[in-house]
Amino acid sequence: MKDSRKSATQRRHRRLRRNLSGTNERPRLAVFRSNTHIYAQVIDDVAQHTLAAASTLDPDIKKALSSTATCDASAEVGKLVAQRAIAKGIEQVVFDRGGNLYHGRVKALADAAREAGLNF
Repeated sequence: MKDSRKSATQRRHRRLRRNLSGTNERPRLAVFRSNTHIYAQVIDDVAQHTLAAASTLDPDIKKALSSTATCDASAEVGKLVAQRAIAKGIEQVVFDRGGNLYHGRVKALADAAREAGLNF
């Protein structure tokens, strides 16, 4: 029986997370992509604490965009999460694509976060 797209994504994410975790020195930049929105969090897995977060649901991003399900929206989220992380003194992160392919909206978020100053 063929897996649903969501269960295949979850399986890929579990496989990724075996070797990927965030520390205090180098937290994890986790991305979750839904059909309509994209979310990014900077997470310290050791302390189980979210250090910074941004999404297309943030009021300042939502007002500026006509659609939240585009690469432009993802780039804005990447820029914002990078600014928030850098404000807290975080420059090095580990990128967790959440089981999604590194393509389209996920890639746009990653590229914008790199341009805004995060290293990964």
